[in-house]
Amino acid sequence: MEENKVTYESVDQYISAYAPEVQEILQTLRKVIREAAPEAEEKISYQMPTFFLHKNLVHFAAFKNHIGFYPAPQGIEAFKQELAKYKGAKGSVQFPIQEPLPYELITRIVKFRVEENQQQTAGKAKKKK
Repeated sequence: MEENKVTYESVDQYISAYAPEVQEILQTLRKVIREAAPEAEEKISYQMPTFFLHKNLVHFAAFKNHIGFYPAPQGIEAFKQELAKYKGAKGSVQFPIQEPLPYELITRIVKFRVEENQQQTAGKAKKKK
């Protein structure tokens, strides 16, 4: 039998699916990412809110006990020391939902990813010439 999975069409729709206290965290996270990457576009990718700048920049998602943040393996590697106290994997980190999110750190990670994406895109443009 097919499971009834919600397919999100927008970041607003995704955020509105959660309890008010989680919506508040997600909206703040969204605002922090938007300020760190003002040129990035919002979209849904892998059924998660995603910021896109030339390619996927970062994703985030809400879970029962944490907020997942996905800045790609390079974003995790570059901030390994500061992220060490959080659970995570190669391209993700889990911020406990009951603790304040490290927004200043998230801002730095997003800016790092913006820089990285722009350099990669510039590199590709040079190769095409």
